[in-house]
Amino acid sequence: MNGELSHLLRIGDLARLTGKTVRAIHLYEELGLLHPATRSSGGFRLYEHSALERMRWIDLLHGMGFSLQEMSQLLRSWWSTNLGPDAMEGLRGLFLRKLEETRAALGRYQQLERELTEGLAYLETCRACATPDAAVQGCVHCEQDHGMAHEPALVAGITSAAERVRRAGRGGLVHVEGQESARPRGSRGIQRDRNHE
Repeated sequence: MNGELSHLLRIGDLARLTGKTVRAIHLYEELGLLHPATRSSGGFRLYEHSALERMRWIDLLHGMGFSLQEMSQLLRSWWSTNLGPDAMEGLRGLFLRKLEETRAALGRYQQLERELTEGLAYLETCRACATPDAAVQGCVHCEQDHGMAHEPALVAGITSAAERVRRAGRGGLVHVEGQESARPRGSRGIQRDRNHE
């Protein structure tokens, strides 16, 4: 009997080979994602080597955004399909949708990579600032040559805010809009009072 079981993996071996915890493997069993082939005379769970493929499958689907419950539902749905071609066609549709989502996500990450690269290239030139003692407001209309025609979006989105707001006396932010129209009215009022003196 022991010879027949020698090719099987104990749960500790399965955990070591896959980098999972024993607790995680128990959870996979509870959800029907994994099943031991048998138990040893001492009551230890024993697994076929195919369990390694199932564990890799779980990792792949997790990377695709599946929850463990969704994986469990997928397995039940596949195994409960009567005809093999129908089961495989269902998988095909699922994989096609996930491929489209993955490619879209890659496109977003590639765009983000470009934005970060441009932003870092711009900021690298700031380390040799021509006016290192200037206030931060000077960065809004910086005339230093940064090696590019326009500020990268990740930088411009920060510096452009200074065009609309300024600091109040105690560190708060107040809108500049409307301030110019208010000031001349006050100035004209003062001038009129002086004319009547």
